Amino acid sequence: MGWFLGLGIAGLVLLVLSLVFDGVLESVLDSIGGGLDGFLSLPVIAGFVSALGFTGAIVLGTTGAGAGVAVGAGVVAGGAVGWATWRFGRALLRDDAAAAPRGEELAGTSGAVVTAIPSGGYGEVLLYLAGQPVKFAAKADVPVARGAEVWVDSVLSPTAVSVRPVER
Repeated sequence: MGWFLGLGIAGLVLLVLSLVFDGVLESVLDSIGGGLDGFLSLPVIAGFVSALGFTGAIVLGTTGAGAGVAVGAGVVAGGAVGWATWRFGRALLRDDAAAAPRGEELAGTSGAVVTAIPSGGYGEVLLYLAGQPVKFAAKADVPVARGAEVWVDSVLSPTAVSVRPVER
């Protein structure tokens, strides 16, 4: 049982080392792995070794079965934990972020005038793009005073919009 507990503890130590020395130890396994794409990562190996050791110790201590049965159960549990760790790591690294916000999405939004807009001329408005405040050059058909609320009619360019005052 001592060997199994030693394997379980060694797996936990390996996991701590993989967290502390993040990329240093991974480069060693990348050179050995050759195309396994993260399946030989340190967290996966640490999970496998820990599950093998602790499951082997539990099976050996509770059932009284031989070391062969304990190793078999440990390998099965280690494979399951290693696979789950690999899948969890892939899910965390998946880049399914939404597309970057574009200026065309501003049409139909409201904002505030920062610099007064003369009739037919340009001023500045503060709009929110993806939750971030962004200043845009703004053109309006009628003069709009500073601080007035405006509605974006259309996007003229990546830095300019056409607005109209909000009527309340």
